[in-house]
Amino acid sequence: MSSFRFEVVTQERTVVSTDVEYVVLPGLDGKFGILADHVPIMAALQIGIVEFGPRKGRRRKIALGGGFAEMHDNKLVVLANTAELAEEIDILRAQRAKERAERRLAEKRDDLDFTRAQIALQKALLRLEVADGE
Repeated sequence: MSSFRFEVVTQERTVVSTDVEYVVLPGLDGKFGILADHVPIMAALQIGIVEFGPRKGRRRKIALGGGFAEMHDNKLVVLANTAELAEEIDILRAQRAKERAERRLAEKRDDLDFTRAQIALQKALLRLEVADGE
């Protein structure tokens, strides 16, 4: 199976830069996969799980906080708002963030930014899901 270069970059760092055989990304209209020699593509990404690796062997996961992907010349670059490899996730911190977001949503105060609280909860649940698979 052919491989291609895969990079995930945030403002702070390069999260991953490696050769892979496949990547599954959380697109705005659902998950989609990328293999070697894929046609050039640009896509917006939503909060979700990025899965990558060799076709046979250990797959890896990233908790992605949205962003954009570009595939060109057998190189896939993801410009991510936030991104954490499964092995980097602090489960206790993610659990506390989940509980904090749930409390905020339960309060139903007029000054609460409901959308922001929902996104915080979604990200915390995602991080817990990704870390659980590690």
